[in-house]
Amino acid sequence: MSLFFYRIVYRMVNLLERLQKVMARAGVASRRRCEEMIAAGMVKVNGKVVTELGTKVDPAKNEIVVGGKTLLLQDKKYYLALYKPRGYVCTLHDEKGRKNVIDLLEGFAGRVYPVGRLDYDSEGLLLLTNDGDLTYALTHPKHRVPKTYLARVLGVPTHYKLEQMAQGLVLEDGPTAPARVCLAGITEGKALLEITLYEGRNRQVRRMCDHIGHPVLRLLRTRVGNISLAGLRPGKYRNLNKSELARLKELAGLDDESTDILL
Repeated sequence: MSLFFYRIVYRMVNLLERLQKVMARAGVASRRRCEEMIAAGMVKVNGKVVTELGTKVDPAKNEIVVGGKTLLLQDKKYYLALYKPRGYVCTLHDEKGRKNVIDLLEGFAGRVYPVGRLDYDSEGLLLLTNDGDLTYALTHPKHRVPKTYLARVLGVPTHYKLEQMAQGLVLEDGPTAPARVCLAGITEGKALLEITLYEGRNRQVRRMCDHIGHPVLRLLRTRVGNISLAGLRPGKYRNLNKSELARLKELAGLDDESTDILL
């Protein structure tokens, strides 16, 4: 075969990308979560369910459907901060039919996806974007992007228990990373704890508080990296400004050269 033929084949092969990478770049979720969605049979390529993680696709030619919705690779990047109220889920599709945080984006024309999750009974700051690289960086544990919570708990933990939480607890999925924990107040025998985590496990704050014998009564996330909940009312959202986004990308280990933000 001719060298020309091999060059054509090489170019065609290099146009293909791993399916989970394309999904993440479109902002569906982190690459890890996209892999879980593929393995669970939630993704179709050209009408066929794909479960192999090594599958490669051409996003310009292949139709990719995730959870019944066609994937669209948008040119514009959107970055939102939302005050998630209690009673909403962050997953794209909920088998129980509960309300989704996307339902709160009334009047917003773009398509965005949650960065990480807040559970159904928790509230507070949730970032949403269609920037898969940023989603991946913010949710990857190596970047240690801090997330701060206010937790109203039953009873008042001793100083020793708070030190245990700060130094790390051994949960069922392994030891937790060191955290910042302080007693922010006491009302009617219930403590208010301010907790800053540098990792993002499922329901981690609740599980840590359960572990020390002081279950969470109410949980509010107040900050992710440099982005604060201040000024937002429950159910409302705003666009991140350029300086906020630049700092957030810096914390996540990304440069800001390719930022294409729609304000």
